[in-house]
Amino acid sequence: MPLTIDLRGRTALVTGAGKGVGQAICHAFATAGASVVVNDYVAARAQSVVDELHALGAKADALPFDVSDYHAVTDAISTFPNIDILVNNAGNAGAPNVAVGGTSTGPGATARAQDAPSVSVGFFAESDPPAWDRYFAVNLFGVMHCSRAVLPGMIEHAHGRIITIISEAARWGEPRMAPYAAAKAAAGGFTRALAREVGRNGITVNNVALATIDTMGLEALAEESEEVARRIESQLRHYIIRRLGQPEDVAGLVAFLASARGEWITGQTYAVNGGYTVNQ
Repeated sequence: MPLTIDLRGRTALVTGAGKGVGQAICHAFATAGASVVVNDYVAARAQSVVDELHALGAKADALPFDVSDYHAVTDAISTFPNIDILVNNAGNAGAPNVAVGGTSTGPGATARAQDAPSVSVGFFAESDPPAWDRYFAVNLFGVMHCSRAVLPGMIEHAHGRIITIISEAARWGEPRMAPYAAAKAAAGGFTRALAREVGRNGITVNNVALATIDTMGLEALAEESEEVARRIESQLRHYIIRRLGQPEDVAGLVAFLASARGEWITGQTYAVNGGYTVNQ
């Protein structure tokens, strides 16, 4: 019989899903039959993905909020009390031009990728604590906020899936990215502890660790720019599979972990990394 992933009757919330990996995960969930709740800190971006899913005949709703704002998270998620699946995808350096704990879902919010702050703060010995805060606000506390908001409902229904997107920077370490790597590593530790707490309630909790994913069309740009092509070629020398990852490379694994076929998998971290690191 064919291997299928069936998420019919399930409701999935994907954070940071207005583009890239989150967008691809939403499409995978919709294809598998789930009702999808699309989060992004830019309302228009979340709605755009919802429109794409509606065009496919899927059930989807936009739910804009900033994951670093706990009250905004709980207020928004309270309107969807039956979330079965949470994918903590929002990450990097958080919402641009927004104070930690604030929101950018208002009329002035923009969706330009170049507005997002870098995940690098430079050499750690030259950095200051205020520069670290935004990395923990989104990559750790954002994960904790959303998980805390959905868990009571999952416990009540004795079923749930929580999948957190972390980074190979958390497992391998990357220079000039220490605060980001620390926050992602902390999220991984949180996930493992949470898995032990809620397994008895029929809830699985796992991580997916990513190497570089081409969410901005860099490989296409490399065909027109020798400088971009050289940069990518240099980076890919560290990869067994000599291409950048694509959002769809991530979405299939996440959908599997969210499904009934992943019910005996919990507390684990799976690398989607083109062989950037190799585990024993």
